[in-house]
Amino acid sequence: MPIANLSHPQVPVCDVIINGKPWAAEVRAHVASVSVNENLDVPAMFSLTLYGHEGGGNKLPWLEDQALFAIGSEVKVKLGYGDELETMTTGEIIALDPQFFRDSASILTVRGYDRLHRLQRGSKTRTFKQVKDSDIASQIASDAGLTGDAVDSQVTHDYMIQANKTDLAFLLERARAIKYEVLVDDKTLIFRPVANTEGESLTLSLEADLLEFRPNLSSSGQVSEASVRGWSAQDKKEIVGKAKAGDEGSTMGGSQSGVALTEDKFGSAAGVIATQPVMSQAEADQMAKALLQKTALSLITGSGSCFGRTDLRPGKVVVIEGVGEMFSGKYYVTQATHSYSQQGGYRTSFYVRRNAV
Repeated sequence: MPIANLSHPQVPVCDVIINGKPWAAEVRAHVASVSVNENLDVPAMFSLTLYGHEGGGNKLPWLEDQALFAIGSEVKVKLGYGDELETMTTGEIIALDPQFFRDSASILTVRGYDRLHRLQRGSKTRTFKQVKDSDIASQIASDAGLTGDAVDSQVTHDYMIQANKTDLAFLLERARAIKYEVLVDDKTLIFRPVANTEGESLTLSLEADLLEFRPNLSSSGQVSEASVRGWSAQDKKEIVGKAKAGDEGSTMGGSQSGVALTEDKFGSAAGVIATQPVMSQAEADQMAKALLQKTALSLITGSGSCFGRTDLRPGKVVVIEGVGEMFSGKYYVTQATHSYSQQGGYRTSFYVRRNAV
């Protein structure tokens, strides 16, 4: 796994492959910066910035080769050290942003997204009957020309409507209701539970590659229980789903969850959902538990940066050390930005969450 090794430093390396072909040495020599921003539940974004030639003549020859940065072209961005490179994203070019200057080198920035952006194209109104949310995810993936990789969401809905929404907005609405997340890996659409209860995949410490870390502990918005209320037209009765302390799942190595902390210090407080249609008891129970877990996971939020690490990705659990007893421990990565430049080298910035102290 390409990571910085301070005892045996290696040169950061970046490579970009467009439509299956590595970019030419002449293009590579003009690279100013490359960045990849991955954020759970939104399309991953990449940007490539190149300096043109100084002086007269054709200042941005890259624009003349219309096949090189053509809209819709597939782009793979690779980062690493020495001869160890890892693909950070595979996406498609969606925008070109040139800047022309009379007396200095012009600049071209190429921007694009991973294939999750395809789910944002156009709104739809349609219905689904007798399906799980994971079934809906698989169908949306197929509609977008992607392969679906959906973890069984267990609860079958009698009826579900996508009302004038993009596929992405609708799928995210369903994911958030049951504490799932949506992402794309190349041509595969992934629909899975939020994985903050998984084991850690890497460790960051102030003594090694961690450059800075800024955590924030806040009990604001925390609740001690959650409930979801609906109405069964078939049975002519109210449906109530509830979740309380103990339903928040793993405390990620902490001794007290946000749910327990709030109840202990401030007494009981309930979070209620009564604005979404709920058709069954199983659906109400699932949504109540998801609401409680989602709220608890915002107890501690944090941001930081480190020497470039290709294994620091959203959807992973990391251990952060050397930041005091209260704030050291496991965190769930929700966003990571990998930045490369010839002057600044390779750096990774990130955002994390934790549900306990």
